[in-house]
Amino acid sequence: MPKTEYSNIILFDGVCNLCNNFVQFIIKHDAKATFKFASLQSATAANILANCNYKMLDINSVLLVKNNFVYTKSTAALHIAKELNGAYKIFFVFIIIPKFIRDFVYNIVAKNRYKWFGKKDFCMMPSKELQARFIL
Repeated sequence: MPKTEYSNIILFDGVCNLCNNFVQFIIKHDAKATFKFASLQSATAANILANCNYKMLDINSVLLVKNNFVYTKSTAALHIAKELNGAYKIFFVFIIIPKFIRDFVYNIVAKNRYKWFGKKDFCMMPSKELQARFIL
């Protein structure tokens, strides 16, 4: 039985204000509607990750699933930026910085995101206009 192909799916912490704002930013700057979205807390995300043979240990990273490969942390963010319209593509140049350095900075923000940006009691629900971009 052929495996399902997953590509250009962003999995994010659905209760994190920073993560939700990041998703809104991506939607605004993704003119081709390249990306689809799902909350990491959803059964959909669990199914996608299981099909990609990825074990989610915690929810401290945005994940980008592209061609059934899961990018995490700063690498995911940079690959996302590369696909956005406008000058945001230039951020991909930071991929040359060693991952352990990029992820060190990423981890500081991730560890403090609820304290700095707040947390919702439940995952955001997309508007009617955006529902097609979310995998529920």
